[in-house]
Amino acid sequence: MNKNQKIAQCFSPAAFIHDSEENYQAIEKLIQEQEIGGLTFFHSRHSAAANFEKRAETLDVSGTFEKLITLINRYQKLSKIPLLISIDGEYGLAMRIEKTPQYPFAITLGALKKDAEQWVEEVGYRMGMDMKRSGIHLNLAPCADVNTNPNNPVIGYRSFGDDAEKVAKLSFAAYSGMKKAGIGACLKHFPGHGDTAVDSHLGLPILHKSKEELEAEELLPFQHGIDRGVEMIMVGHLAVPALTGGKDIPASISRELITDLLKGEMGFQGLVISDALNMKAVANLFPEPGELEWQAFQAGNDILCFSDHVSEGIEKITQKTSDEEADLVFQKIMDLKKRFGVLDNKPIEVPAFDWDQHSRFQKDLAKNYVSVIWGELNPSEIQALAKAGKLGYKEFFTQTASHFSQNLNLDFETADKAEKVILSVFVPSHKPLNQFGMDQSVLGEIKALAKSKPCILVHFGNPLALKHLGDLEDFETVICAYQGFEEVQEVVKTLKLF
Repeated sequence: MNKNQKIAQCFSPAAFIHDSEENYQAIEKLIQEQEIGGLTFFHSRHSAAANFEKRAETLDVSGTFEKLITLINRYQKLSKIPLLISIDGEYGLAMRIEKTPQYPFAITLGALKKDAEQWVEEVGYRMGMDMKRSGIHLNLAPCADVNTNPNNPVIGYRSFGDDAEKVAKLSFAAYSGMKKAGIGACLKHFPGHGDTAVDSHLGLPILHKSKEELEAEELLPFQHGIDRGVEMIMVGHLAVPALTGGKDIPASISRELITDLLKGEMGFQGLVISDALNMKAVANLFPEPGELEWQAFQAGNDILCFSDHVSEGIEKITQKTSDEEADLVFQKIMDLKKRFGVLDNKPIEVPAFDWDQHSRFQKDLAKNYVSVIWGELNPSEIQALAKAGKLGYKEFFTQTASHFSQNLNLDFETADKAEKVILSVFVPSHKPLNQFGMDQSVLGEIKALAKSKPCILVHFGNPLALKHLGDLEDFETVICAYQGFEEVQEVVKTLKLF
């Protein structure tokens, strides 16, 4: 193989499941003419990761999973060396593909009360098996970010929490589960994106902390994984001046940070993956096509994700890098492909999922994380009020009656006349924008109710949204359910609220 072909193995541009035939053929051209090493699949150009400017346009999303399988087979058939197929599926295939198994968010798994590492490893394993059966070799997950900024616009629910030790253990457990399933995984976003206030899809976050502070928090989960043999780490687009000689340079293109710190000082010997190179934190830094790709490569990245300038990037890197460096990175990628069976590629069929088993697993998980986080429950008192017609029930932010409130066979009193009210809040969004999608006037109604009489709050959603519901002390009891899955609603029902 020539040098060009070896460097091309570093490239994993975005492939969109819902796209035009013209764009499908453009991917085929990259495979046949540039001989790229892999593809990273996204749902559509409407995905947040695509930085697409026309997301308001309607999109037909029927048959997403079947289209994915068809495209993987179509693209693999054209590639001389089988493609490394990756996806960013932090909570399973469902993060990108409708009608596939979804698992709890990392923040939910961080709330597991017993045997958390074993449960999280099992989640990773099941996610990995779903992906492996679907022709995917690499999941660009889990997040090893310590979410110490509750207003973080881009991490939040994607992190296992705000405690570095817990994040270290659980991110490695998720990684281990996926590895057990026979697919690749990576810890991200090195050197740690949890204490940032800017979304790197839109701008460059800058983390102003000393190296000592970073070692005690942000870097700790990555060092934990490195010490235990993690094979892949993704570097994020954030500036950490304390690690780059005071410069506000994105970590993803910093040789000081990747080669000197990560590979040198921290002892990482695996593959380094860049975060998506289309993200505005880096995409606008180098107007000349191919220069960003070169900067990322020379910094120490082995796999370049979501490059918008593949041919120019291959050409520039080939011109500027040494033969020895090209040989080294090519061998690392080929070894990776061998380890995960990429080179034994065979056409795949659309797999069937065992939905009953998945539902049972979701329920077992929920029993371990649904928690009373404030006050106490008195089921006998609640049931006595219900029988006497003195219990009220009201739910918020649902379009239709929730699974939770169905088949109760109870006549609830109106909230204003009841002696006690159960308030179910189904948080509309897991992201913090606009109070997690909760209308300000409705939030005011919830707060007023909590102050006027005893209320039991059942919170289905991101726990970080609780701060918008007022003081927890205003409620008699607060139950945090973390997710709105039907299985979770069933588990909350077993608390004998009715």
